Amino acid sequence: MLVGAETGDDAAVYRLNDDTALIVTVDFFPPITDDPYEFGAIAAANSLSDVYAMGGKPLIALNVVGFPASLDKEILGKTLQGGYAKAAEAECLIVGGHTVDDPEPKYGLSVIGVVEPGKQVSNANANPGDVLVLSKPIGTGIITTAGKQSVADAKALAAAVETMAALNRPAAQAMTKVGVNAATDITGFGLLGHLKSMVKGSGVAAEVNLSAVPVLPGVRELLERGVAPGGTHRNVSSVNDVVNWGEALTDEDRMLLCDAQTSGGLLMSVPAERVHALVAALQDEGAQCAAIVGRITEGPAGTIVATP
Repeated sequence: MLVGAETGDDAAVYRLNDDTALIVTVDFFPPITDDPYEFGAIAAANSLSDVYAMGGKPLIALNVVGFPASLDKEILGKTLQGGYAKAAEAECLIVGGHTVDDPEPKYGLSVIGVVEPGKQVSNANANPGDVLVLSKPIGTGIITTAGKQSVADAKALAAAVETMAALNRPAAQAMTKVGVNAATDITGFGLLGHLKSMVKGSGVAAEVNLSAVPVLPGVRELLERGVAPGGTHRNVSSVNDVVNWGEALTDEDRMLLCDAQTSGGLLMSVPAERVHALVAALQDEGAQCAAIVGRITEGPAGTIVATP
């Protein structure tokens, strides 16, 4: 076992031989859009992201489905089609799966990927002096919650769907090409929640600059109206013990940095001398963004300083 559950990493990595290690992960959740095809694509991209976060290539996957027997089966079919199309884009074969009768629809994938042993990227090797780079904007939790409440702007919702359905393959290709010390994908625990795991597992500290963090359009306006998912509120509470919040940061700023993401980008900890190469590689590979959002420091291990 090269990577287990000790540091709350994105997937397990198991060495088969000197040339091949397996990456194993599973993720699924209820619908976050009204369109079942979009939901399937987003759920699949989210599941595949764990393999990309480890620096690997997805190979095969199994559908994981909960679906009410009373619902029109065409909805399930479109969901599976969305997942299949996204997996095909990732050159990953869906080879089966399992379905259970469930009062609330749920969908995702159990994914098997591969990586060369020793080249896996974990969340626990960040070093002081590293620079933190993010490959997707944040705010999807706030926008999708607004969508459920029918208060989301159509353009903002479309932008959120686009970013959630985008594979993290470009970011994974860039970071494996350049070489990073650590990485994680930003999902349900939010930017600071996943960074908390990284600094704790690495025995380091970090600083994050809010003004440098890319944000989806319409998010701040929704926050000012009090729109945010319950998971985002819980995330703020879960990091308060390790985050030193800058005095100028508002409650809305804290919510944004802790917003519960779905299929978010990769947060990469890269040596300072390689950061420009990583930014260039992300741009060349077609990642949604290549934002320098902070740095790793020698402060008290497991702590984060958040600045405006």
